[in-house]
Amino acid sequence: MTARSLENLRKRKTTGGRTQKARGRRAYERDGYPLEPVVGPLAKRLSRRRGGRVSVGLSSVDSANVADPTAGKVVRARIIRVKSSPANRDYGRRGVITKGATIETEVGEAKVVSRPSDDGAVNAVLVVVKPR
Repeated sequence: MTARSLENLRKRKTTGGRTQKARGRRAYERDGYPLEPVVGPLAKRLSRRRGGRVSVGLSSVDSANVADPTAGKVVRARIIRVKSSPANRDYGRRGVITKGATIETEVGEAKVVSRPSDDGAVNAVLVVVKPR
């Protein structure tokens, strides 16, 4: 983790000289690196939150909970690849799974409705292709 300046704790004096920061960084001011879940064997990352709560994030995942709205059922399906991601065009190329991403599963094409880096699971809804 690189050292980041504390935004309002270190400013210059009116004379142009530097001031020393009055305190160090608080735990809630820590900078974490973003999790970018990719398709692969299941790997999780745990991070401590306020109140001792533990947050689970996925760094790689191989299956998703896919809901079929027409049948009213949810099945666990293997993820084949990431087709596209509205968050970033590069994420689609790199295979990063984000909320809103379209993934190809063994039961069909599905849209991710959960946040895998925060929720610790990939939940998706089957995309129903309407015939023309």
